[in-house]
Amino acid sequence: MNHLKIGQLAQAAGCLPSTIHFYTQAGLIRPSEHTRGGYRLYDPAVLKTIRRIHDLQEKKRLTIAEIKQKITNH
Repeated sequence: MNHLKIGQLAQAAGCLPSTIHFYTQAGLIRPSEHTRGGYRLYDPAVLKTIRRIHDLQEKKRLTIAEIKQKITNH
């Protein structure tokens, strides 16, 4: 599978593009590359991370800071 633009990633993850922007700004996910036009491209493996973030938010009720700590220490 090719790298995904933000809209494609959001659709695949079942969230809004603004959520992808937020996760990126919060340091929870990172684009794997940028196009010459400035588009952020994400590896499809980021979907697993986004699903984990959603799980930690919904089931564990963790804050973004707590989620970031869990993800970066995992």
